[in-house]
Amino acid sequence: MNLIHYPGKPYPLGATWDGKGVNFALYANNATAVELCLFDEHNQETKIEVTERTHYIWHIYLPEISHGQFYGYRVHGPYEPQNGLRFNANKLLIDPYAKSIAGPVNWHESVFGYNLNDEAKDLSFSTTDSSPYIPKSVVINPNFDWEDDQKPDIPLHETLIYETHVKGFTKLLPELPENIRGTYAGLSHPSTINHLKKLGITAVELMPVHHFIIDEHLQKKGLSNYWGYNTIGFFAPDVRYSSSGMHGEQVIEFKQMVKELHKAGLEVIIDVVYNHTAEGSELGPTLCFRGIDNPCYYRLTDDNNRYYMDYTGTGNT
Repeated sequence: MNLIHYPGKPYPLGATWDGKGVNFALYANNATAVELCLFDEHNQETKIEVTERTHYIWHIYLPEISHGQFYGYRVHGPYEPQNGLRFNANKLLIDPYAKSIAGPVNWHESVFGYNLNDEAKDLSFSTTDSSPYIPKSVVINPNFDWEDDQKPDIPLHETLIYETHVKGFTKLLPELPENIRGTYAGLSHPSTINHLKKLGITAVELMPVHHFIIDEHLQKKGLSNYWGYNTIGFFAPDVRYSSSGMHGEQVIEFKQMVKELHKAGLEVIIDVVYNHTAEGSELGPTLCFRGIDNPCYYRLTDDNNRYYMDYTGTGNT
């Protein structure tokens, strides 16, 4: 498939639909080449070389693409773990600025940048394509009718915060229709809001709602990462809390939740964990940041850039 494309712009980062096409922009300082990968409804991949580069940001504009498009990146460069460089174009990468991500990671040996059974571990190089097992980034429609929405802006000394979990709080509420229990829509349902108002609170603080990964060791045990402190998409509401779909509908549902809570006079606070990602240590998977520009996104040890500073106890910082 030959698609018309233009240079595009380096800002904003991520995928931006303007009503006529989509601008893609990716920061990758040490990369030598970048491929934008588009996926159709059958998961068939079309690769487009991104040739424009402005101050380490690779960018391209596609006039024939619209919201709902699934995409990812393949980033080329040296694979030198001892020098902190872990480029591997065999690995499909999530856009770190994606506003929507479809689905989970399906754990398979190909999602690692190295060969799991090789004695050299992460110093080895995997040539297996990971795209069938990596969640796709999704172009969203940024348009939304916020009406006359305004944040309640309640003075701090009058604030009473209720910390909760989107799924945990709404999954078993008998007043909710079953199809929206455990979702953003469930949290903004009139019966849920009435309950919150009766408590006398002024703000809802949501435990992580950005897209996160269920750890492989948990999945093997039939468990899940319930709390969500394992981020891979800081700008994307997690699709697992959506009742409406994964082609960007989860973003609309999230915005609607915020609007309804604001209408009720409730502020919305988001618990976001910026000090680590779901990619773990040097033996973790290559899902996003590690394959795009490892030394730019992570703090590496001074004496050996193969390893990560682990102030967080999660394998990376």
